[in-house]
Amino acid sequence: MEEDMNPRLIGTTVIAALGGLLFGFDTAVISGTIQRLQAEFGLTSFWLGFTVASALIGTIAGSVAAGGPADRFGRKGTLLIVAQLYLVSAVGSALAWDWISFVAFRFIGGLGVGGASVVSPMYIAELSPARYRGRLVAVTQFNIVLGILLAFFSNYYIAGMDLGAIDWRWMFGVEAIPAIAFFLLLFLVPRSPRWLVARNRIEEAAAVLERYGTDTGNVGSEIDEIRNSLRTERRALREPLFQRRYRRPIMLAVAIAAFNQLSGINAVMYYAPRIFEMAGSGTSSALLQTVAVGGTNLILTMAALALIDRIGRRKLMLAGSLGYIISLGVTAWAFCHYGSTFTETGGAIVLAGLLVFIASHAFGQGAVIWVFLGEIFPTAVRARGQALGSSVHWIMAAAISWTFPMIAGLSGGYTFVFYALCMIGQLIWVIRAMPETKGVTLEEMQRQLGME
Repeated sequence: MEEDMNPRLIGTTVIAALGGLLFGFDTAVISGTIQRLQAEFGLTSFWLGFTVASALIGTIAGSVAAGGPADRFGRKGTLLIVAQLYLVSAVGSALAWDWISFVAFRFIGGLGVGGASVVSPMYIAELSPARYRGRLVAVTQFNIVLGILLAFFSNYYIAGMDLGAIDWRWMFGVEAIPAIAFFLLLFLVPRSPRWLVARNRIEEAAAVLERYGTDTGNVGSEIDEIRNSLRTERRALREPLFQRRYRRPIMLAVAIAAFNQLSGINAVMYYAPRIFEMAGSGTSSALLQTVAVGGTNLILTMAALALIDRIGRRKLMLAGSLGYIISLGVTAWAFCHYGSTFTETGGAIVLAGLLVFIASHAFGQGAVIWVFLGEIFPTAVRARGQALGSSVHWIMAAAISWTFPMIAGLSGGYTFVFYALCMIGQLIWVIRAMPETKGVTLEEMQRQLGME
């Protein structure tokens, strides 16, 4: 980061982005508990899939509902609620007395994930001067991936403690520690200046802008700009999203969100240990291989974020799509070829295939989707367009997570064949339909997508 960046701004960004870290941790931690949960609650493949998807169903509800509390209680106030949801989910999941209580607490955690996915980047964007905004908002995406890696590592470490049949409870319960830290640290951050202006608390907003920096260099003119922006947005609420004019950006948003999950990324993230065990690995080895998956995800996400504004979105998507097809094809071949008699070589092929798969996702779809969704809609409907893309993403994530145990139970090979075919479809879509948004002005984007 640049030397002249406000240290307070950096610190506040790190604290707010802990919502993203808990987002990643909460969604990935269940991967190490699949077998224990199935044995503990006597779950069929159908109900195991539903149990895993229960948090994602909560995520859908949380992302849709987050806007109301964010406007009513403020971004900071809503993040405090999110931290409490994470804490309740962690403790409740660890102490669950039956399957229904466990699913309920996982759903509560999903509400926190959904809220964090909306409010953490929103808060950082509203506090940050424009010259730093892209990099600071990207800290949330980095923390999500870091949280996934920490969950995988935590699961591996706890599994090595020989706690027996209750180790899954500790895997969920450990999330309480960062949740408490997040809750307490939020008392150190200010309220969003944009929210304060919207509530006509001008003196408080001015004090925050004075401490954290402005785009104009003048607090008074910055407040005037925020007021003008708010008036424009209130007028924009009367503009309907679903109309012929916005047909193409709507189709692009739905397509990129659906393809994101049709790659099978959530199946791999949530069921990675099980997949490695299907390929002949022992439980401890499978959890360690999952840590390698998380590390690959983190490194390639950092690389993609460094390049996305240099080489563009389409090139990342093209590279990622080709990587998807090759890696999923190799993994599918390994499962079809070795079946239930995996050798050490077969297990190594599956590990290599899934590492390339994760690298392809992190370098392509994982880095591009949220940036792309924010660029293809005009200001008047951008928030609702992003919400549409986000909703499709989470609905598809729940569907993939729910169905994977049933489909994989029939044939691991055909499961990955299906994902590979979907990624061939994504590659065709990128080549034929996806516009490049790097460096394109809003006005030019409207012309390209036929919105004038």
